Amino acid sequence: MRLRALAKINLGLDVVGKRADGYHEVRMIMQTIQMYDVLEIEKKAEPGITLTTNIPYVPTDERNLVYKAAKMLMDEFHIEEGLTMNLEKFIPVAAGMAGGSSDAAAAFVGVNRIFGLGLSEEDLMKRAVKVGADVPYCVMRGTALAEGIGEKLTRLPRVPQCYVLVGKPGVNVSTKTAYENLKLDDPAVVHPDIDGMVTAIREGDLDGMISRMGNVFEPGIIGKYPVIQEIKDLMENHGARKAMMSGSGPTVFGIFDSREKMEQAAAVLRESKLAKTVFATEVF
Repeated sequence: MRLRALAKINLGLDVVGKRADGYHEVRMIMQTIQMYDVLEIEKKAEPGITLTTNIPYVPTDERNLVYKAAKMLMDEFHIEEGLTMNLEKFIPVAAGMAGGSSDAAAAFVGVNRIFGLGLSEEDLMKRAVKVGADVPYCVMRGTALAEGIGEKLTRLPRVPQCYVLVGKPGVNVSTKTAYENLKLDDPAVVHPDIDGMVTAIREGDLDGMISRMGNVFEPGIIGKYPVIQEIKDLMENHGARKAMMSGSGPTVFGIFDSREKMEQAAAVLRESKLAKTVFATEVF
């Protein structure tokens, strides 16, 4: 079985407070894009899980969310056969694009199908949150409002037709770093209008959606990594209606209203060498 694990971008990301358990309450508009890792899964007679990957530093044991997700389902349903899995990574690691979470979601879907467990999407999502807050969304995919710690999901209509240019600079940012640099009382932090974005998406209003987009993590992370601002500026100077950091960064994405403008901006971004990964795509 061959499954695509789609990358996500955050069209809007707001942190609304901190809970007693240390987790942060968030409100986000999540969107999958046509950029993906590929997970191949095959049954084997011998028990146990064998995982391989094309990235040497990515772990292939229980530290890997793919392994963890597969093992969780196999243990729950007392599956005695084994699995061989190969993960071909293309989504950049530690990029704010939920690559690891999406890979785990693909493992949940794949194990459910290959062993005929009969779990619904909702059943998988309930289990997925034990692996990571973004994993239930990565099972659902598409356009969604995420609340709570990211696990409370409301499916939204597909966003209006647009094109997405992704640029990831050669730095990595952990979610932990993003929260450490987040100062919610700082006047530079602009809280995106998430409710207004939901309304605009429901009404098919691309202008309304774009005008309300924002990410509260940007000021703190751009302060540490100015290259993020440089990529944003380059995209907006070359036709992006809006360019923004995704998730905890450092990946930047630009929203374009035509494929031609996006491809021209992609060529300029590649030439600039500001981004290590440049990928032109659309929403899914």
